[in-house]
Amino acid sequence: MLLETYQAKGLLTVTLVNGQTSDAGVYAYRGDLVLKEGSLREGSTTDRRPPEALLIHSALIVENDMIKFVNGLLPTLDLLPVFVEKYKDDLAPDCIALFYVENIGKGMQVELEGVTYKLIPFKEGLVWNELLEELYIEKSELKNKSAEDKVAIAYDAAKSYNPKTPLVSFAEAEENTIVVVKEAAVGAI
Repeated sequence: MLLETYQAKGLLTVTLVNGQTSDAGVYAYRGDLVLKEGSLREGSTTDRRPPEALLIHSALIVENDMIKFVNGLLPTLDLLPVFVEKYKDDLAPDCIALFYVENIGKGMQVELEGVTYKLIPFKEGLVWNELLEELYIEKSELKNKSAEDKVAIAYDAAKSYNPKTPLVSFAEAEENTIVVVKEAAVGAI
């Protein structure tokens, strides 16, 4: 099973949801997905440092050991090819990919390795809540559903999601990146 393979390889972290939906053979995952593993600690063949890059707060639907739906937050657009290189063999031909990206100023779509990635600017908030809002999913639709089925509901809504954003080459997308300035958090002293 694909998610079990990812778990064994240490590619799933901060897992919130990892299980079968109400549909037999359809699995849902929510958590962080590793894009770049941390280096091995000195003298170890298995103990790694923390990951260098993540698809943050990701949501996946896996069916027949293929990723049918993927969502999450990329801190920078240059991590998109990293995701594609690492996971392209596991993406279904009809995979729906909705990525929030911190350093883009406008929405756009990019096709890489046969999959169209719908890229949405991200300012702040929780990725899952932003996704539900983007897909017009009401909280009442999720009431009394399992955590896995909530991801499946998002996937079903994403099937008809068609933003009116341009399809551009990755090089054009890179030209539309912006500098992200984060405010320093202030807390108790």
